[in-house]
Order: sequence, then C-alpha cells, then structure tokens
Amino acid sequence: MQTLSEHTRIAVIGLGYVGLPLAVEFGKQYPTIGFDINKQRVDELHGGRDHTLEVSREELGLANKLIYSAEVEELRVATVYIVAVPTPIDKHHQPDLTPLKKASEIVGSVIKKDDIVIYESTVYPGATEEDCVPVLERVSGLKFNDDFFVGYSPERINPGDKEHRIDTIIKVTSGSTQEVADFVDVLYGSIIAAGTHKASSIKVAEAAKVIENTQRDLNIALINELAVIFNKMGIDTEAVLKASGSKWNFLPFRPGLVGGHCIGVDPYYLTHKAQAIGYYPEVILAGRRINDGMGRYVVSQLVKEMLKRRMHVNGAKVLVLGLTFKENCPDIRNTKVVDIIRELKDYGVDVDVFDPWVNASEAEQEYGITPILAPTTGTYNAVILAVAHHQFCTLGASGIKSFTKPEHVIYDLKHVLSAEDVDIRL
Repeated sequence: MQTLSEHTRIAVIGLGYVGLPLAVEFGKQYPTIGFDINKQRVDELHGGRDHTLEVSREELGLANKLIYSAEVEELRVATVYIVAVPTPIDKHHQPDLTPLKKASEIVGSVIKKDDIVIYESTVYPGATEEDCVPVLERVSGLKFNDDFFVGYSPERINPGDKEHRIDTIIKVTSGSTQEVADFVDVLYGSIIAAGTHKASSIKVAEAAKVIENTQRDLNIALINELAVIFNKMGIDTEAVLKASGSKWNFLPFRPGLVGGHCIGVDPYYLTHKAQAIGYYPEVILAGRRINDGMGRYVVSQLVKEMLKRRMHVNGAKVLVLGLTFKENCPDIRNTKVVDIIRELKDYGVDVDVFDPWVNASEAEQEYGITPILAPTTGTYNAVILAVAHHQFCTLGASGIKSFTKPEHVIYDLKHVLSAEDVDIRL
C-alpha cells in the first residue's frame, strides 16, 4: 500500500466536464497525465483551449505538472488512476456502464502492484466493487485488495458555475480498506480547499452521490406538478412560489425542464439497483415521469394558445431560444429542449433553434439539429424561451418580439421576461 509522496503519479482517465478540472487541480501539485481516447480533445488541450469552457486558458497554464495524452502506454508511470468518464442511460432508461467498463479495461492493462484506482463517475451503490473491480482483476491479472486497491470519490461538478468550483466544494471520499480510505482522503484534501468528508465505505459514498441529484429531481418534479395544477386554475405559479418563499424554510425550487448529465440521469441508476434487489421505487419513478413529460406539456400549452387565437399550427414557424440543458454553458448532454423540438415537429411545425453557446456540429451529430446563426426579424408565429442565456436576457421583451409576426405567442419557460410581456409562463 503506497503513501502520498513525491513519487505519487496521477492519471485522470476522461477529460470532459469532470475530468479536466480535476486533472488541472492535481497538475498544479503532482505529476499528472490527463488521458482521453479522443485525440482531437487532447490536441485541443495541448493548444490551450477547452471547448467546454470549464477551464480557462490561464487556468490550464497554471497546471505546469500536467501533460495530456491519448496513448495508453503512457499511463504506466502512474501510481493513482482516477476514472472520470460518463455514466449515461440507454433509451430504456437503464444504466449504460459501457464507458466505465472500457475505462476499467484501459486501467487494468497498465496498473501495477500497490496502485490505486479511484472512480468519480456516478453509479449505483455497489457498482465500483461489483462491476468495475472484476474488470480490473480480469485484465490485469492482479488481486483486489492484495495487489491493487480502489477508492470512490463522486464528482460534484456543476457545469457553467463559476462560483462553485472543484476546489470550493466539499469532496466525499472512500476506499476499499481503511488505509486506502485515509490515502484517498489525504490526496483529495491536498487540492480541495473546502475540505473532504470521508465516508465509511465505498457503497456509502456511491449512495450519497446518487441521492444528491435524486433529491433535486423529486423537488423539481413537485414544483412541475404544482405548475400544471396552478396553470389549470389560472394562477401564476411564480407569484405563488414568491409568496411561499417568504417563509425562511421554503425551498426555492422552480419549474422547468430537467436534463443534463446528472439530475435527469442519476435517479435511474438508483431505481435500477432498487428493482434488481426486488423493490419498486414508486416515488422516485413518479418524479421521473413528471419531469420527463414536461417537454410534451410545454408544447401542448403552446398549441392550445395558438388554437385559441385561430392560428394554424401545422406549418407554423416557431423559434426555440436555447438548446443547452442550462443557461450560460455549452453543455447539450441529455437536454430536454430536444423533447420540445421533436414534439413541435410532430405537429408539423417548422422549428428554428437558436443558441449562441452551442457548437453546431455537435448538435447535429448528437440530435440531428442544426441551430441557425441568427433569428430573422418578423418571421415567427411563436417563440419559446427555453434557456435563460444572458444573451436572451439582454435582448429583453422588445428584442425577442422583433423576431415575431404581429400575431404571435411568446412562451417564457424561464421567467426571463415580465408576466405582462409574455403569453404563457410555466
């Protein structure tokens, strides 16, 4: 079992929204290899650019002990391997551990005696030891907790958030033995200014991560359901929430689309494991159904309003402002704006999508959507303000209305505009 020393060499596997900021922080203090199978991503970082905008050129430059590589053989020098790859779900809402297992195969091909493998990817409780460790053993030929060890320290990255950064968020840590747990805790404690919380086991750490976003998912589902109820009653949901928010312990959640790499995905990891052990998680899945149905609900509201005004829906031209899963961030992973776009097209609507934050080729490859370069003045029968990018806030009501025809409907999902300036608010 190794100790933290000048001989510690770190490899971070996966240089996305989670892995890159982590590699940069470690690379300020320890010899670190940032590894990604995408050579284009590695070349981009060699050039001092991060297209996710999570790390600036200046911050990349501060990590003077960090190198980037797409070559597996270069990983052999590491003593600590940190896996930070995506853990998505498939079309049936089942966990897809393929990236995690492939990353484990890569690590298994290079680990040595006494090396430590730490997982950061969100999983269900038990996945590290039940799904990943067997892969490491099979590929390496080494024995778990004799020849190599594992830890789990779940990521808490919030894309686009410039206030809550990796070093300012308390880090949960754990290890496969008490000695490894101590090592992992000291390792992360050396780069995390906010401190650490050492969990009693890997499963506890895994469970803690997966319920963080499950809790948020359920809270948002409650507010979404309340919004549907209040809309049917003709009551302004935002006005209700502001009134309720005057009490000190009222939680400030707002209705909306629930997408992204975490909140719309993580609960399915927990429900999968629950059902595997014979328990049907009714409340969690009910919340998921509500949130997954919000895109369809938004379109139904828009269509009803257009019909009330005797506007033709089939063939109408609608502008959707925003494609990312959240504001002021280029991340389109699991964005639920796509649900709105697809539902509109099912009605025969001609949809334009405008998002100044999005890489057009990425949107085309991921969803078959090609964002327009700019909206055309006086063109649209309806506008859906789906994401609260600062550019749209700056446009204001007059700027957004300049895109519309005289008879139009404006639907503000994010409450960017005042109630008087829009026709529908969620």
